[in-house]
Amino acid sequence: FFFKQKTAYEIVDCDWSSDVCSSDLIIKKSKLSTSVVVMNNNFVTPSALIVDWGGVLTNGLDHMLTGWTENENIDLQTYYDVFNKWLGPEAEKELRINPIHALERGEMTVPDFEKELARALKNLGNIQVQEDGLLERMFEFFEHAPDMNGLVHRARKMGFKTALLSNSWGNSYPRDGWDELFDEVIISGEVGMRKPDAEIYLHTLNLLKVKPNEAVFVDDLIHNVHGAKEVGIVGILHTEYEKTKKELELIFGVNFD
Repeated sequence: FFFKQKTAYEIVDCDWSSDVCSSDLIIKKSKLSTSVVVMNNNFVTPSALIVDWGGVLTNGLDHMLTGWTENENIDLQTYYDVFNKWLGPEAEKELRINPIHALERGEMTVPDFEKELARALKNLGNIQVQEDGLLERMFEFFEHAPDMNGLVHRARKMGFKTALLSNSWGNSYPRDGWDELFDEVIISGEVGMRKPDAEIYLHTLNLLKVKPNEAVFVDDLIHNVHGAKEVGIVGILHTEYEKTKKELELIFGVNFD
């Protein structure tokens, strides 16, 4: 949720094996930032839009992390180093709970995670932080993204099913207005599942009562888009509003203004 891989993901003009697609529809991003939709005979016009929260319905994670780490006097590279250690190959070999996965599934409490994060920052970068309320202070740097929220609202008013699918870090979401935005809300810590595991996408589809190729998923993290694609959902990697809007309009065949 709050770790963004620093390796850039690019799709070149000739790359038709894009991971931002389902087997039925390919979105090809050119160097000129244009999008071409290619459909085969199995393409079905989608009836459902599923979106992430942090980085899609809010400001970007990079912007949020920069503000939070500066406020806490945390070296941003050290923060990334902590998460690389927790998420990398070495962590996979260790017979211990991955703090990130456990928090997102609701298996670890926020205070316990804050202790783990504070300890890791101390060990890797000799950085001292006040662990109590660490994540709450982080969330203060999230900002509402009115453009994407407005698009989702318009999509629902047009008759498309909508859902929020978010990996939580135990935070209290700003849920005011969600009844008008979403048919379904799926928060990882509340259902004991997390992106990019297949089960949470299938759970979301079941709640919406749609097939995988009838849904489009928007997320700002490529591994979550990969996960959606693996179960047959059309996936869009969100980087900025205008690009995402254009791609959604091409896929749904409507104007979202």
